[in-house]
Amino acid sequence: MNRHMRCNRYSRRATPFLLSITVFVVALTAAASGERKESVLYSFQSIPDGATPFGGVVLGKDGNLYSTTTYGGANPCSPSQCGTVFQLAPPAKQGEAWTETVIYVFQGNTHGDGNTPQGGVIFDPAGNLYGTTAYGGTGNCILLGTKTGCGTVYQMQPPRSKRGAWTEKVLYSFKGGKDGQLPQGELVFDRAGNIYGATQYGGGYGSCNAPFYQHCGTVFEVSPPKVKGGKWTEKVLYSFKSGQDGANPNGGLVFDRKGAIYGTTIFGGGNNRMCKADLGVGCGTLFKLSPSSKNPGTWNQATLYRFQAGKDGAAPNGGLAWDSKGALYGTTFVGGSENGTVFRFDPPVQGKGNWIEHLLFVFQSCGDKDGCSPWVGPTFGPGGDMYATAGGGASDGGIVFRMKPPKTSGGSWSFAPVYSFHGSPDGFGPGGIALSGEGTIYGVTEYGGTGQPCQGGCGTVFAVAPSAGASKP
Repeated sequence: MNRHMRCNRYSRRATPFLLSITVFVVALTAAASGERKESVLYSFQSIPDGATPFGGVVLGKDGNLYSTTTYGGANPCSPSQCGTVFQLAPPAKQGEAWTETVIYVFQGNTHGDGNTPQGGVIFDPAGNLYGTTAYGGTGNCILLGTKTGCGTVYQMQPPRSKRGAWTEKVLYSFKGGKDGQLPQGELVFDRAGNIYGATQYGGGYGSCNAPFYQHCGTVFEVSPPKVKGGKWTEKVLYSFKSGQDGANPNGGLVFDRKGAIYGTTIFGGGNNRMCKADLGVGCGTLFKLSPSSKNPGTWNQATLYRFQAGKDGAAPNGGLAWDSKGALYGTTFVGGSENGTVFRFDPPVQGKGNWIEHLLFVFQSCGDKDGCSPWVGPTFGPGGDMYATAGGGASDGGIVFRMKPPKTSGGSWSFAPVYSFHGSPDGFGPGGIALSGEGTIYGVTEYGGTGQPCQGGCGTVFAVAPSAGASKP
């Protein structure tokens, strides 16, 4: 994948605009030997079923897959429609087609509804789905002279009867000032049922992408009503200032056992000259938010690490993951040798000292089979193996890759492409993934497939079968 296309991808995640992204699919090449078998479960057609999925899929207890499409749907609320929440059901007989059902089409800010989801969904114990839209809602945010709304947090309630419809409810509409603007990435629950996420802009501090967007982002909490029929309430836990603390948090937050929140910012952290020209001021940070013991209801922020864009990486993508020893894993879009990294942070010994970064893999070139510029954080699978997606690869359509932990203490992680995408009728540009108990990898691609309305295809849902002899986790 060339630098121009990599910048298009990066702009989508870091400085998004309501513009369609043109993708040129390169010539197809044969899959690398030893790769697993991949199946396109569904190809989006834009209208009425949706287009351009990116957020990770989730596996429901009913065996169905759930996620969102950024664009498409049957409601003409914008030039490219407002996006959807969809369900994909497996066939009754092996080998038959999966069935896609649009369970909701967003209506846009003219209806006070969300618009353009740029993250996946999560389930609560009752089977409700939750997610965010980057635009829409009742906020007064304006982009390129048009009122777009500032984004929403929404809930999808499952049907009460077999043939009933899902019900959507906007839990919170961002206002774009101190409360945040443009939420992205997946949400996360705490044990009390509160929802946490991040907005890339808003918060009241700094000017990270003026005049298009204001301020440098927030981490927020949305809490359920205390009385039946009441309203959900939003609270900003921290507003980033684009200094040493970072700028533009990108979601994918995780909790530790003590209730502290960890996440990353794409930019900020200091005036590193290597990042200033291409990526903004600073190369991104790893941060921690801890509930205050002295002032209940407030949170303390700590910057655990500031990326430097050298060998350590730059522009972390969010989507952190814990291992059983308390180490954090993630990816950076660039840095290392320019093309991104997979990293691990070890916590301080006995709580004293600094978090220590270890590079597990450095992507070398977008032109080789190993790919480049990972787009999402890792997911742990059977045996402690780690999976994620990246661009480039043998056919330049992106890859799913696996990293195996070392067999001995002090050993190195091993890296291997699991599958290389080829472009239409296959997928192009893989996003978030999920693993089944049997080791099947499910995910989406933003482009590719057989959808004709979109240049390069409208995106797919795919499955990559487990390797022979794989065992359940």
